[in-house]
Amino acid sequence: MMKYEEEGEKLADTSPCAGVRADLKMCLLESDCCRNLKKTPRECLKAMDGTVPDECYALRNSFFECKRSLLDARQRFRGRKGY
Repeated sequence: MMKYEEEGEKLADTSPCAGVRADLKMCLLESDCCRNLKKTPRECLKAMDGTVPDECYALRNSFFECKRSLLDARQRFRGRKGY
């Protein structure tokens, strides 16, 4: 799994789920779809042509679960997913 931060480096975005968002962004930007086909990351997520690794789709799901947990009142006691 890719990591968005180097040794001692922090994200400028301190919002919830920022780490998962950064990992997803880097995964998409390093995929064949964005590099070779010159598509945007959003277009690459919608295209199911095999140019995006499965890891990116797993990160997309983790990001969705993290954002959904912000709205779920039960998560206040259990903690956010993907955090």
